[in-house]
Amino acid sequence: MGRGLLSLVLTAVTGAALLAAPQDAAPQDAAVPAAATTPPTPPDVYRPVRGPAAPAEYRYLQKTLPGESIPRHAHDLAAAQARELPTAGGRWKAVGPTNIGGRVVSLALDPQRADTLYAAAASGGLWRSTDAGATFHSVWPDSWTQAMGAVATAPDGTLYVGTGEPNPGGGSITYEGTGLYRSTDGGAHWKPLGLRDSGAISAITIDPANPRRIYVAAAGSLYNGGGDRGVYRSEDGGATWERILAGANEFTGATEIVVDGDRLYAVLWDHRRRPDLRTYGGVGSGVFRSTDGGESWQRLGGGLPAQGPDVGRIGLGVAGDRLYAIVNKSNGSFEGFYASTDGGNSWNRTPANQALTDSQSTFGWWFGKVWIDPRDTEHVHVAGVALLTTKDGGDTWSADDTSMHVDHHAMVWDPRRPGRVYLGNDGGVYRSDSGGDGGWVKSRHQPYTQLYSAAISPQDVSRISGGAQDNGSLRSWGGEKFNEYLGGDGEENLINPTDVDNVFACYQYGNCFRSTDGGDTLTYFADATAYLRRNWFTPVVFDPRDPKVLYYGSEVLNRSTDGGVTWQPISPDLSGGPGPDPLYTNFGTITSIAPAGDGRTVYVGTDDGRVWVTKDLGATWTKLAEGRPWVTRVVVDPKNPERVWTTHSGYRSGSPLPHVYGSTDGGRHWRNLSGNLPAAPVNDLAVARGGLLYLATDQGVFTSVTGGGLWLRLGRGMPQVPVDDIEYDAEHRRLVAATFGRGFYELTAP
Repeated sequence: MGRGLLSLVLTAVTGAALLAAPQDAAPQDAAVPAAATTPPTPPDVYRPVRGPAAPAEYRYLQKTLPGESIPRHAHDLAAAQARELPTAGGRWKAVGPTNIGGRVVSLALDPQRADTLYAAAASGGLWRSTDAGATFHSVWPDSWTQAMGAVATAPDGTLYVGTGEPNPGGGSITYEGTGLYRSTDGGAHWKPLGLRDSGAISAITIDPANPRRIYVAAAGSLYNGGGDRGVYRSEDGGATWERILAGANEFTGATEIVVDGDRLYAVLWDHRRRPDLRTYGGVGSGVFRSTDGGESWQRLGGGLPAQGPDVGRIGLGVAGDRLYAIVNKSNGSFEGFYASTDGGNSWNRTPANQALTDSQSTFGWWFGKVWIDPRDTEHVHVAGVALLTTKDGGDTWSADDTSMHVDHHAMVWDPRRPGRVYLGNDGGVYRSDSGGDGGWVKSRHQPYTQLYSAAISPQDVSRISGGAQDNGSLRSWGGEKFNEYLGGDGEENLINPTDVDNVFACYQYGNCFRSTDGGDTLTYFADATAYLRRNWFTPVVFDPRDPKVLYYGSEVLNRSTDGGVTWQPISPDLSGGPGPDPLYTNFGTITSIAPAGDGRTVYVGTDDGRVWVTKDLGATWTKLAEGRPWVTRVVVDPKNPERVWTTHSGYRSGSPLPHVYGSTDGGRHWRNLSGNLPAAPVNDLAVARGGLLYLATDQGVFTSVTGGGLWLRLGRGMPQVPVDDIEYDAEHRRLVAATFGRGFYELTAP
């Protein structure tokens, strides 16, 4: 350890400021490159018209551990705490991909600059294109939350961004934000406008008759009840807010707000998630209309599914008296497509169509969008796995899932260019000059890929692979740029440390393949494993002594001794599963596997917080811990099988707190090593020479030279983005981070 780093650690040990909780604020008018200071917080002003006031604190309905609490503005606090920590190490370097893209949830055109488009990436910040969507560059502070929900522009070009993604995950997770923000100079500077307890903002609508009148649809936290959820209105450009439509319960949020003169239309949706249960519908879900500017509201029926426990997410399109709604059930399946020609008084269910049904698959809660051509109200696009299009008001449909990426979330028409449409989906941004009926061209530069994993090789430092959300398993070889060599939601990726051509890749729920030619050809092996349940991210790891020995975790631990060709279970069910959810049946699984260097000892962790060990290759198992949050990683010292660490995330349970534990006696006793970490779940841990620890969290990467307890922020130049995985190459002192929203980053480790 160098003198500079040691001095920094000693200074930090004596610095009381490290352990103090900074003020929960975002900078008032920070320039994009610099948001290091924390000026005073503007007041949140709420004047609810009806119903209970927005709670002053989060509700603690799903605590992770007894005694834990969730502070108000937990995400703001975490970001501020992270910024306060001293920084060790050099500078992170973004290493791609820039050609793959990632989930885009909202789009907006600049009304004053031709061919200028803003794209909100789900957990990758806000981006601007000045060349009609061909390339994008960031216009959002790196040091603020990167979770996005909505972007909108006012007629004068003022830019509004709502943070936090409103599309709830299936096996994956989506991230909450810190409220609403405004920029008057195209994203160079930003000002917070409140609603910081909104969890996720789904829509922003500026009244075309009065640009200072702003409406916001706040979806709310997916994991905790209450907060700023519902429909809000500001009459003074965002200085103060009033809630004009509250939901039926504390998990009812708003996903749409549409202004049509004095008429307002809003969509409300009940949705909540726990680690073992998803509730994506309920009695609060429905379409609402106000004819007096939001002073009073009525739930729309007249043939539209109005209310009930089975009503799920609804997408709404409005063009004068012509309205369309796509309705999904609470289980995510398609219920029907409805049309109204009288402003929503009465509705007709359009003819049954298999393409529509198929487009929603079993996860209609992922979409919930209807887009009407501004020049032709019978020409409508609907979000789904495929992009659905009707040219006769819903009587007939066509589906496109071949000319662009699937899973759609955003669309905007360019009024300057007749027929030009921009589309945002899980693959990024596309443009069509044919009214959205084909001719799609993908953006060629969009560096906001969401990564679940990274794999590197000491044999070839140019090789990086990793699993990407809905963009498959990516590799840096086999082409000029990053390329996809296995589809689906890319999950675990491995590169044999002794043979770079021997690679492994998986897509969601444990569907895994092996290859001996770098991924050019793949052989499915997961059917040879024993399983009843498999996690969204199913762990597969090499034995540290012999890469021909691998482990694969379902609800039981599987072991292979021939490079993944054949497998044998070596444990009973190590979880407490299955869970209570009749649809999500994969709770109760192994989430992390850590074989020790002695060839006999293996540790595992589960999604229900259990930690186990076997010291005789599965003949007997000992439970070391339970009742902790979801185990994200178990790590064992390669030279000492008694030294072990675990990391945990309570995010799905509504807790932002960090959890890192260490043991020097094989798990018989544990020490909490969380120390001065910011309030952010922990996702991974790597051990370097001399006991140096590297830690991946939802607020970036941290390091400890003291074995935990005292943590420093590692490196400069990485955005405030969740880091799902870190890989360490001791030979080259190379650390690679897989970020969930900004691609791969690389650092020469201290």
